[in-house]
Amino acid sequence: MEDKYLYLVIDVLTLSFPLIASFYPKHAFYKEWKYLFTSLGLMAVFFIVWDVIFTKIGVWGFNQRYLTGVFVFNLPIEEFLFFFFIPYSSIFIYFSLKYFLKNNPLQKLSMHLHYSLISICIIALILFFDKKYTFYTNLFLLIFLLITWYKRIDISAIIFAYIFVIPFFLLTNGILTGSFIDEPMVWYNNNENLGIRMWTIPVEDLFYGFLLIAGNIVIMEKLKKMY
Repeated sequence: MEDKYLYLVIDVLTLSFPLIASFYPKHAFYKEWKYLFTSLGLMAVFFIVWDVIFTKIGVWGFNQRYLTGVFVFNLPIEEFLFFFFIPYSSIFIYFSLKYFLKNNPLQKLSMHLHYSLISICIIALILFFDKKYTFYTNLFLLIFLLITWYKRIDISAIIFAYIFVIPFFLLTNGILTGSFIDEPMVWYNNNENLGIRMWTIPVEDLFYGFLLIAGNIVIMEKLKKMY
């Protein structure tokens, strides 16, 4: 396999099993598509705009070696697919856990978790205002957390599902950021983050990923209640 297809292959492999399993009759995830695709589109717009701006100012960038060479708004097409395929796979895990586990183990800790995350975001904003990736990730996550707190939306089930997403997150993001390969597909300017890495993954990616997944789930669940 040529290196230029590696990012694309990772995108496709990430989606493949959840997509096939979506048609399992006893818990058919495809029935959620009309809500899911709307949420994916809305969240993708936000993250793509963010991505375009941060790529332009050098907060992060992409290694041409691992790209097919197709760009939209100066972003590789593989990055566009990332904002659809990764959330799809992660939300499938959330959906599956809701089916198999009737009780949410973290529900009693819901408010404590909410307040803890809000506190972490506020502290990060105060201490690391000069680091763009750290600052804006925590700012956007804080806004999300305040909105869900104000609307009394319980995100404890999302947090629980995210725990199961993290191993897959570490594998895919690890490869994207240079684990197991010669060079990173996605590079980060350490002047704009804390410089703390999980293997090769900036620690901010955990919060970035949570915002991407949680935002999609909250919108999807809201749409289901409306229609």
